[in-house]
Amino acid sequence: MSLEIQSVRTGAELVSIKWNGKEMLHQGADCTDKSGRVYWKRRSPILFPIVGKLKKNQTMIDGRIYEMMQHGFARDMEFEPITKLENFHSYVLRSNNSTHDKYPFAFSLFVTYTVENNKLTVQYRVLNDGDTVMPFGIGGHPAFKLDMPYENYYLEFEQEEKKIHFLYLIDGLIGTDYGKNILYKDKAIVLEKDSFRNDAIIMKGLTSNQISLKTKRENKKILTVDFSGFPYLAIWSKPNAPFLCIEPWQTTADRVSADGVFRNKEKMILLDPKKDFSCKFSIEFF
Repeated sequence: MSLEIQSVRTGAELVSIKWNGKEMLHQGADCTDKSGRVYWKRRSPILFPIVGKLKKNQTMIDGRIYEMMQHGFARDMEFEPITKLENFHSYVLRSNNSTHDKYPFAFSLFVTYTVENNKLTVQYRVLNDGDTVMPFGIGGHPAFKLDMPYENYYLEFEQEEKKIHFLYLIDGLIGTDYGKNILYKDKAIVLEKDSFRNDAIIMKGLTSNQISLKTKRENKKILTVDFSGFPYLAIWSKPNAPFLCIEPWQTTADRVSADGVFRNKEKMILLDPKKDFSCKFSIEFF
């Protein structure tokens, strides 16, 4: 039994995760519907220095307006490879003239993928290379390939979730009211055909550190994501698409009532000069 990964410099993105020879990662632009249309061109992008959408795709930093599209720019940048072994891939993105046009901070973003037995660990480390406090957000967005339509699956937390809140999206922004609690018996999310009709399902206030993807009919566990230390968890797919994203997030989208000031975004990480921040999540395959 073996777990194999492939990654590329663009976005330091994982492009393949094979468990016992079977592809477990959505294949992006190579995956199309019967009409030849691509469901979603990405596979496992890194979200930095924002997660989600900014109000009007703009934000204010030190009195100046900056434009930034949903989920930030890291996913489209060329990273520098550091080490690439069979079971260990590491990359770094350092701030440059292109990033300064969107985000005026000096930083180094390190990404590491480690394989051990049936587990893949994804670690992010952000270093503030500047002389001022650096606000940022970061998160993962892996898309897992499904053998059946996603309404044949459900997600199960390791513990009952009594304090969970579902965030409600309005045109990609967080609404003022919470969304409907869709948990079954306080522990499971049963996927339906219209589960993602209103975009991603975003959760906070979680007690669990793990969530598992299982089939409805056989109750078979496909994978478990450990998102310890991440205050938000999102799940998402496209209508009728053969993949499901399970996304650990440190921050989330702007609220509809956001004042547009970058460091005022909810749960922003404020990193002191010359300090670093690390977080990681892992995926076990069964």
